[in-house]
Amino acid sequence: KKEIERQKLLTYKIENLDEIIKNIETNVSVQTKKLDESGAEKGTSTGIAMALAYINAFIMYMLVFIFGAQVMRGVIEEKTSRVVEVIISSVKPIQLMMGKIIGIALVGLTQFLIWIFLTMAAVTVLKTTVLQKTGPAEMTQSISQNMMAGDQQADVTAQTKTMSPELAEFSKMFENAMNQPWGLIIICFIFYFITGYLLYASVFAAIGSAVDNETETQQFMLPVTIPIILGLMVAMGTMQNPESSLSFWCSLIPLTSPIVMMARLPFGVPYWQILASMAIMLVTFAGFVWMAAKVYRTGILMYGKKTSWKEMWKWLRYSG
Repeated sequence: KKEIERQKLLTYKIENLDEIIKNIETNVSVQTKKLDESGAEKGTSTGIAMALAYINAFIMYMLVFIFGAQVMRGVIEEKTSRVVEVIISSVKPIQLMMGKIIGIALVGLTQFLIWIFLTMAAVTVLKTTVLQKTGPAEMTQSISQNMMAGDQQADVTAQTKTMSPELAEFSKMFENAMNQPWGLIIICFIFYFITGYLLYASVFAAIGSAVDNETETQQFMLPVTIPIILGLMVAMGTMQNPESSLSFWCSLIPLTSPIVMMARLPFGVPYWQILASMAIMLVTFAGFVWMAAKVYRTGILMYGKKTSWKEMWKWLRYSG
């Protein structure tokens, strides 16, 4: 298309046409701006926010599902090997269940903290070795020198002369990434991982205690995995419209909020919504742990009987 347009322009026999076209070519970069509490502009990038939302949601989905399933497999192994019969003589069933859940949670948190440390180290190396070589100080010096020399276009071209287009674009992306509320994101990630994991891990532990082998878990897994998968699907839609009613309600509903809220955070979420989501999450996970403990207490010592949801409901109603 450009070549056809160029050939048509040549028919007008304009002198120095190639040079004119080269001079008027302009790279346009559109950026959104956010205002902080002081009213100062803060650079942002929709692309960075979308990428971060996807990473947050997917990591939360994987961690909650993988470590929760690991709890279930551990409970089944202890039950089938009869090791639990020895352990249960020394501790209460609720203590045994919570010990396994918390132990695996600490493994997950340790892994997450290692990721944070490695990421911070990589960012520090990047800032000191790449960006500082062609950073704002050199740009300012180049602009000043050119203006003192009488270059009328120094303020327009100094930056592009100092940096290659690729490096300039990367520098902008890096700056926009640093403008994300990393402190809030990390705090919320740790909170939602702990509470979301405890909620789902307690359900997985209850399922593991109710069966004799891993094959029997299939009938129980679908109702548990549907909310997790639904949360991931809503999180994908959140990247297009983070303020939609579906995203809002799913970020409050405890079964989906760990994934959806983490996807909304890079786009900005009012603090009252975050606090409301956290409060609902705390109450709900405490209730789930209590119910799972009642099922676990009965199911962990029951063998040779195929369990159903109806049977588990009876265990839940036992007062003894």
